[in-house]
Amino acid sequence: MTRRLAVVAKKVGVSEATVSRVLNGKPGVSEATRQAVLSALDVLGYERPTQLRGERARLVGLVLPELQNPIFPAFAEVIGGALAQLGLTPVLCTQTRGGVSEADYVDLLLQQQVSGVVFAGGLYAQADAPHDHYRRLAERKIPVVLVNAAIEHLGFPAVSCDDAVAVEQAWRHLASLGHERIGLVLGPGDHMPSARKLAAARAVAGEVPEEHVARAMFSIEGGHAAAARLIDRGVTGFICASDPLALGVVRAARRKGLDVPGQISVVGYDDSALMNCTEPPLTTVRQPIEAMGKAVVELLNAQISGSTVAPEELLFEPELVVRGSTGQAPRD
Repeated sequence: MTRRLAVVAKKVGVSEATVSRVLNGKPGVSEATRQAVLSALDVLGYERPTQLRGERARLVGLVLPELQNPIFPAFAEVIGGALAQLGLTPVLCTQTRGGVSEADYVDLLLQQQVSGVVFAGGLYAQADAPHDHYRRLAERKIPVVLVNAAIEHLGFPAVSCDDAVAVEQAWRHLASLGHERIGLVLGPGDHMPSARKLAAARAVAGEVPEEHVARAMFSIEGGHAAAARLIDRGVTGFICASDPLALGVVRAARRKGLDVPGQISVVGYDDSALMNCTEPPLTTVRQPIEAMGKAVVELLNAQISGSTVAPEELLFEPELVVRGSTGQAPRD
């Protein structure tokens, strides 16, 4: 019991005495704190006291495309923790191939009468994907916040890392190392963050030849296949739309007997978990996950509380983290 009090107190950011008062139904605790403690019990998997089991915590859907890319669990941890402190219980909805679709999850969340939904990477970022389920949320006036670039006219607020600044930082870094043949490994053609990155590259470089741009699924295997094509076209510096794609580029270079960073330099995107532990450690552009996640929850909670939130996009500044996967361009 003592350990449970300590864990819940740490999760909510209150004293163990406050947690004890909530669990024992004693006065002297604000409603917001009481709900936060009860929500933390649910999130941590502890049973509520018998007298409190009839109360249902306010639910918020947290819809992610996958968990294999470490950036999504990182966002889930920050957003979930911030929700719990507000007395909101996150319901994690993760898509799997051949499993429950994003639209199906929306239907389930609507049936559960959720207080709001956060999407961190999803069909809203793909122009050619179906978007009817977002319209259903809008028609029901369910509070929604999107993480990173979305198609236009969905009408939801968004919190994004600035793709243009990210690519500019990466491009100038590679150019400063003497790389002249710089290539991009991006997501599908209708993927909005990738489209922004390509536009930014063209803005900073003046021109990016189509043969120096490769599209891939967001995975190590996708990055490997895309990089193999670009390496054969003479590209020596790679800017990737995710860290797994960048790791795929490193693998492709090594399979061709090329050294990273001696002959091929690679820049990732996200700075997800363990990227400083790869071989070589990955140079990447860091998304400010903590700040973005807290902004997401603030926007969502404002809507839940009845405030009007403009369907605008908040842009957060990324940071280039230079490690061992980038080096001087090879001499011809």
